[in-house]
Amino acid sequence: MNKPLRRVAIFCGLLVLALLVRVNWVQFVQADELKNDKHNRRVAIERYSIPRGNIIVGDKAVTGSTTTDSGDFKYKRTYKDGPMWAPVTGYASQAFDANQLEKLYDPILTGTDDKLFFSRTVDMFTGEKQQGGDVVTTLDAKAQKAAYDGLKGKKGAVAAINPETGAILALASAPSYDPSSFAGMSDDDAKAYNGLLKKNNADDPMLNRALRQTYPPGSTFKVVTAAAALENGLYTDIDAKTDSPLPWTLPDTRIPLPNEGNIPCENASLREALRWSCNTVFGKISADLGNKKMIEEADKFGFNKEHFTPVRAEASVYPEDNRPQNAMAGIGQASNRATPLQMAMVASAVANGGTLMKPYMVDKLVAPNLNVIQQEQPEKLSEPLKPENAQKLQDMMETVVKTGTGTNAQIPGVTVGGKTGTAQHGENNKDNPYAWFISYAKTDKGTPVAVAVVIEGSDTLRGDIAGGKLAAPIAKAVMEAVVNGNK
Repeated sequence: MNKPLRRVAIFCGLLVLALLVRVNWVQFVQADELKNDKHNRRVAIERYSIPRGNIIVGDKAVTGSTTTDSGDFKYKRTYKDGPMWAPVTGYASQAFDANQLEKLYDPILTGTDDKLFFSRTVDMFTGEKQQGGDVVTTLDAKAQKAAYDGLKGKKGAVAAINPETGAILALASAPSYDPSSFAGMSDDDAKAYNGLLKKNNADDPMLNRALRQTYPPGSTFKVVTAAAALENGLYTDIDAKTDSPLPWTLPDTRIPLPNEGNIPCENASLREALRWSCNTVFGKISADLGNKKMIEEADKFGFNKEHFTPVRAEASVYPEDNRPQNAMAGIGQASNRATPLQMAMVASAVANGGTLMKPYMVDKLVAPNLNVIQQEQPEKLSEPLKPENAQKLQDMMETVVKTGTGTNAQIPGVTVGGKTGTAQHGENNKDNPYAWFISYAKTDKGTPVAVAVVIEGSDTLRGDIAGGKLAAPIAKAVMEAVVNGNK
């Protein structure tokens, strides 16, 4: 081989080598990055090339798929009772991606997850088309409907948990939206989606208020403050008088902390203070314990960290603060913020004898051949209360419902514990307060449900806004749905 020809051969060899290196780099190093790139249209085409698997409640699918003639997408997502289930399912849209369970379990629903390798292999040999798996939730359809119906015409949220397992039974948010309205990629889908965005809709219907919105918890937080008093030995007898003068002045200030109305709060016992929701008693408890101990107890109930259900829930916050602000935080005001899920966790821990279970909303993942490929197991999250102190708090919360501010939550033949809350907010408290209610129901078979309800806005006159009036009836309906379903 002469010299020029040899040089051409070497050059061609280098080109082939460079090509091999590049191909292998793309195939084995950049494969996942390219596959998951949001600009890779092939991913979206593949996602909607088959009917997606379904999200299941009970034994019924709340999602579906239908054929479409929009471009190169063969199928699009459909939803049954979309607005009711949107806080659980999220959405899957040809044009606007997906969120919540639809996003988190996209590989299962599209059949591309490694857990479905065996199923895909069988399909390849049998000539069957690839199929998606199903996501089976822990939700209770009747409890969800009770929560959704109770929120109609209002702005707010409901979260319900099985205290014994942590399984989420209801997760409603209002106003809501129908994910079907923008599941495709037409101009109408785009108009519907843009109309739901916060910048175009002040009601922000796509906000999952049960998981992602924090509110001042108001007097419902007094359950945590009472727990802190019992756990730290500040008081042990819930029927003994407390050291609670009336009026009581916030520490380091000359500002008296008012109660709501002329209620018997002077040196009131813990039981009577919770029954009448005495700000002075619980504000002083928080001040006596101090900021550090209050944070420690709130942390045990799940405050100050995000929770993954697996959909992310915003962190509720019991703040580091000065003495007067810490006293206000002890009655659920100041910088104290909580999600409805968090307050359902508080009621759940009390109802479950002081043990807080990790909240979760997916029971299992199922392959197209109905084999279970992943089963969720209940998991303990913490123990914010000793069993004897949990029993004392149950006695106190049940007094609230029997003869206190929570009588609207009474259910004949069922033991109900609860706590009302009316949380002030806005500059100088000028805005309508939030109405709260947290509760649990006990039967001879156990404690199947704990609920938190918050009403952020309604047509109710400001003077009539109270947790016992607005939120307690909704909690009662949810508890009844669960209890009657377990009979």
